[in-house]
Amino acid sequence: MQLTVLLLFLMGPCCVITSQLYEYHYINESQNWTEAQNYCRKKHTDLATVTNMTDVKRLPTVQNNTQAWIGLYSSTGINRTWHWSLPGVEFNESQITWSYKEPNDVGGPENCGFIRENRTLGDVSCEDNLGLFLCYNETNQNEPFYLIKERKKWLEALKYCRDHHADLVSGPKQLNDPKLNTDSTEFMLVGLFRDTWLWSDGSSFSFRNWEVGFTDWQERNKCAVVCKNSTWNSTECDEKKPFICYEDKVILVKQNKTWEEALEHCRQYHYELASITDLNQQRWIQDRAKQADTEHVWMGLRYTCTLGFWFWITDEVVSYKNWAPNGQRDECDMSGAMETKGQHKWISKPDGEMFNFICFKK
Repeated sequence: MQLTVLLLFLMGPCCVITSQLYEYHYINESQNWTEAQNYCRKKHTDLATVTNMTDVKRLPTVQNNTQAWIGLYSSTGINRTWHWSLPGVEFNESQITWSYKEPNDVGGPENCGFIRENRTLGDVSCEDNLGLFLCYNETNQNEPFYLIKERKKWLEALKYCRDHHADLVSGPKQLNDPKLNTDSTEFMLVGLFRDTWLWSDGSSFSFRNWEVGFTDWQERNKCAVVCKNSTWNSTECDEKKPFICYEDKVILVKQNKTWEEALEHCRQYHYELASITDLNQQRWIQDRAKQADTEHVWMGLRYTCTLGFWFWITDEVVSYKNWAPNGQRDECDMSGAMETKGQHKWISKPDGEMFNFICFKK
């Protein structure tokens, strides 16, 4: 079996997979949002999905002081949904402790979140300057949280945190961290918000990069544009504008195959079984994995008991890791799979089991 795998590896593509799993294309033609969506789906994959600040910097520059459509829209019949502003942190209602009678929309729509001294949460208008705010910086593990004692609107606080740290404090793991200082009798804004906006490709990414003056949290029949300064705004969807498409290099194959069969299928019809070398790639691929029909999906991760280590079939070193607790088993005939639910951790599976799988495309 190990010899077979080594032969499959040697017979595979010679080139290392690029770190970019999707590419953006600026289309300098004036179309309304629906026309732009149809164009992108025909010529590429879809209108642009933007998942983090790295993507914001990768977007093509908007030309001639105009605006360009991206794939975010809001229409009639969409219910407000809670999100966390920090990319990769998913909102789970069962993990939230609301303050008494919160959320409540007192006096009108309240679409942004705050935390109290007792670490319970509430909702507040995104346009109010009611509270202080909490920033998070993942690069400083000794002091990852910062209580900023300035009064700002929610989007102003978000911009401050992204400019000076990483983001607003987001998710139960951060909210319950003993290092987090909530020693204040005032409201403290956190990265909790709700809106009615969806991505054209159906992905669940919660990242938003609205202009500070944005107010259309629950507007109906509006579409998003990227502006000259890379921030976003909303406008009527029937306006004529240039637009940005994206080309996806990742595909979920909804066929049940063993690991070796999945490898051969990817190489015959696409390019290679997927590898994951950083957190952004993990987030992009796990969003595809959510649509799988099996509890796990195969990746291009393999253990060689001959040499005693895990390796990516694309020849990359396993530097970034996302193993589930006790999920890594260093045994012969084991390959790496990702959970399609929950936290999308990796787990070792006997390579004879049959799952859906993720391929890279050329």
